[in-house]
Parts: sequence; C-alpha cells; structure tokens
Amino acid sequence: MPRGALRMAGTVLVVLLALYAVFLAFVASFNLGNLLVWVLAAALALYRVFYRPVNAWLTGTLPGRVALGVLGLGAALYGALLVFVAVSGHAAPANGSEQALIVLGAGLRGDKPSLVLRCRLDAAYEYAAAHPTVLIVTTGGQGRGETVPEGQAMRDDLIARGIAPERIIAECRSTSTEENFAFARAILLERGLPAESAAYATNAFHCYRAGRYARMAGFAAARAVPAKTPWQSALPCYLREALAVLYYWVFRRVDGGPLQGAVGLMSLQRLFFYKSR
Repeated sequence: MPRGALRMAGTVLVVLLALYAVFLAFVASFNLGNLLVWVLAAALALYRVFYRPVNAWLTGTLPGRVALGVLGLGAALYGALLVFVAVSGHAAPANGSEQALIVLGAGLRGDKPSLVLRCRLDAAYEYAAAHPTVLIVTTGGQGRGETVPEGQAMRDDLIARGIAPERIIAECRSTSTEENFAFARAILLERGLPAESAAYATNAFHCYRAGRYARMAGFAAARAVPAKTPWQSALPCYLREALAVLYYWVFRRVDGGPLQGAVGLMSLQRLFFYKSR
C-alpha cells in the first residue's frame, strides 16, 4: 500500500477512535476501559503528527530499538491476554443442576439497566425461564446518578419479563464483584440452600475473573451463564478486563495490592459512583 494511503488510513483511524471516545463519554459511566480508549486515541494522534521523528528514533538509535522491542513484546502479550479473556468466558458453562443464579450488577442509567447490564439480564432471563426452580439473586448497590439500587432494578426487570417475584431476591448493598458473591452467599445460606454450587450471569469477557471471585467467596463449583457484550461497549470492556485479569493474577483481588493507588481507576465505581452506606 502506498505511503500516502497508509497515512490517510492512519488519520481516519485516529478520527474514528476519537469520535468513539467522545461517544462513550455520553453513553457510559467513566471507568478505566473508557480512559484506555482515550489514551489509545491520544497516542495514535500524537504518532500521526510526529511519526517522522518518532520512526527515526525508533529505528535509528539503540534506545529506540530497545523501546520498539519492548513495545512490540508488550503489544503481543496484551493481545494474547485479550484472546484469553474472550475464550475463557465460555470455559465453564452452567449445566442446569444449579439451585441458584446470581446476576452480577453493571450499572444503571437512572433506573434503567445499562447496555452491558441489559445483556446480563437477557442471559439471566433465558436461564431462569429454562430452569423454573432456580432461585435468583440480583446483586448491586445504588450508584451516583442511579435512582434505585442495581439489585432492585434488575429484580424489577426480570419480574416485568414474567419471572415470578418469589423466585427473585434483590441484594442491594454490594459495590464490587467480590461483594456481589459474598453477600449473595449469605442470602443463600440464610435460606438453607447449598452455597457450593451456583450459576452466575455476567458478560462473557467477565466470566473468568467472576468465577475466581465466586470460588474465593465459597462457591466451590460455580459455573457461568455467559452473556453477550454490546458492540458499543466491547472495546473498553475488553481493554479494561485484560488489565483486571493481569492484576488479579498478581494480587488475587482488584480492590487491594501494593499498586492500588496507581490503578485505582479499576475500582472507580466504589470511590465515586456508589453512595455511602
């Protein structure tokens, strides 16, 4: 491809990514994934403007070649991590023997489920309709800008779809995936249900990490009901989840570890988006 065409393609990519970042600012709550889209757009824009001196330094100097190698290796590893996140979401699907289904929260727009949460509710409804004896626990506290707790809005949504109200319990205090499972487990134990085995509904990109947190909370045989990811949110969701998985592998949690101060954006919902209890 001629260099002129490559430069034009690069310009178009930068413009589209910048427009997408602006779009996310209006349709989604701010989080690390959205920030990564902004950072990616800014990095590509700077490279598009200064590509000549940048290329000269990367290919013509020893430090530049070292930096290029590190960047290439990092990009390859990050790409492999993204593939792992995409594939692992379908590795341990629910088999229908579970007595409880835990639906993980994902934010509201007022009292309406976000696009990501809508997909989780779609998957939860299909599973609940196919297994009419399963008890459902909808989880999530009330965030800034939300008029009701996530757990309550999710319960209302499933009832409106035809699921019997007595089958659904709303957990309305949790502010993280870890708390989703811990508080849901307490509810199940209070009802005398075995807490070792349960299904959990979340987007496929989130299933791997959610499964690990489920086991940490005491669900020894937790299995996933993977939901789709809306195309509008796919890029930030996967970019963020890849880093969250890496952070989990190192520290075994997202809301702790020695780098928490540097990666606090990974749990901004706890700091800024949830009301004090």
